[in-house]
Amino acid sequence: MTDPNLILLYVADVGASLAYWSELLDRPAAEQHETFAMLPLRDGVMLGLWRADDVEPAATVTGGGTEIIFPVTDRDEVDRLHAAWAARGRTILQGPTDVDFGRTFTAADPDGHRLRVLWPTE
Repeated sequence: MTDPNLILLYVADVGASLAYWSELLDRPAAEQHETFAMLPLRDGVMLGLWRADDVEPAATVTGGGTEIIFPVTDRDEVDRLHAAWAARGRTILQGPTDVDFGRTFTAADPDGHRLRVLWPTE
């Protein structure tokens, strides 16, 4: 079996989504076209942004149905990132919260894709 190396998000505006993700990840695009862009994540994994009205076969689900998890190494980092993202005008869906599996907050990108910052408990 092969290892997945690309996460695709269907987006309304590739340029706007690329600007959002590039700033969030502090990484430039590895590839950019009118209907598709790609950014490096880590260890050879890429994040692809594909204009939803160009996807074949047509996408039946767009943002909000899944989450991308951003793990952090300590509890205070959750609160620090929440404050930084809120100050930049990011859409916050849920503020810092303690849950059974750790401390977390949830945000959304311009297309409603959910981003969860998580400090997991052991």
